[in-house]
Amino acid sequence: MTEPLRGDARRRMAAAAVVLALIVLAIVLAVLLRSPAGTSLQPAAPTSPGASTSPGPAASSAPPATTRPSTAEPSASQPVEASTPEAGQNPVQPPATVPPVPVPPPATDGGPGPEPDPVPPAAPFPSRLISQDLTVIPDAGRVVALTFDAGANAAGLPKILSTLSAKGVTGTFFLTGNWVDANPGGVKQIVSAGHRVANHSMTHPGFTGLDDGQIAQQVRGAEQTILAAGADPRPLFRFPFGERDARTIAAVNSLGYVAVRWTVDTLGWKGTSGGVSTQAVADRTLAALQPGEIVLMHIGSNPDDGSTLDADALPDIIDRISAAGYGFATLDALLAPD
Repeated sequence: MTEPLRGDARRRMAAAAVVLALIVLAIVLAVLLRSPAGTSLQPAAPTSPGASTSPGPAASSAPPATTRPSTAEPSASQPVEASTPEAGQNPVQPPATVPPVPVPPPATDGGPGPEPDPVPPAAPFPSRLISQDLTVIPDAGRVVALTFDAGANAAGLPKILSTLSAKGVTGTFFLTGNWVDANPGGVKQIVSAGHRVANHSMTHPGFTGLDDGQIAQQVRGAEQTILAAGADPRPLFRFPFGERDARTIAAVNSLGYVAVRWTVDTLGWKGTSGGVSTQAVADRTLAALQPGEIVLMHIGSNPDDGSTLDADALPDIIDRISAAGYGFATLDALLAPD
């Protein structure tokens, strides 16, 4: 009886071992089947940059994918770099802190375009007079221009106007704006007698010490004042004190005026206290007699002695010039077309 029992025990132990082995195998299989996604029973092959890492059995057999620039518009959540846009991308707007460059709007079909540059006005005097401060009337023949500066008082004006009217002569009067403000009636008398009015600045300063803006104020100020008084000084201008240079002449030209100097200054403004007489004034004028002569005289009286030598000498001056075979002209003779 002892041997059969031992054989049965061995068989039972072998069966138990098989069962136990089966149980262990089942547990191992269960654990393997529940492993995390992305693991594989096969060893992972090395991947190149840009290869796909999608999970699943197909991942091991699919060819590696390569990356390409995206042409899709960025989503609202994606930041956009402020850089030059590549082809196919939407242009990137500049930061709001950068002001736009002002450019004129393009003309639309059938609509008005940008305003054209204004056409410059025609020159108010012949181009041959540009850059000059004229001392004679060119090509005028045997004529003389009598000119009278008004910057102080009007003491000599009644006698001057009376003489010119009696002799049938017209003259040119260079007026400052200040003189016009102080003598509006005198402007009317000059104009109503048929004489020419011209610009002598607003306040009679030396022009070479002024900048271009101040020159414009002087010239335009006098112009507006004279126009308001009923006369037009354009385009004749005389520098106060005769003080000028190339820059100031160019500035006056740019304002539409031709600069007119003189051939002879009678020096009547020096008065008797300065050693001048009516005879000396007339003699000086006749000594400079020539075709196109421009004579400088003054309306006001000498501030020291009150003399008005130019007004007093004027009848003799006109008679002697006429006797020499000369006539008289205003400075409008300068403005004949080229």
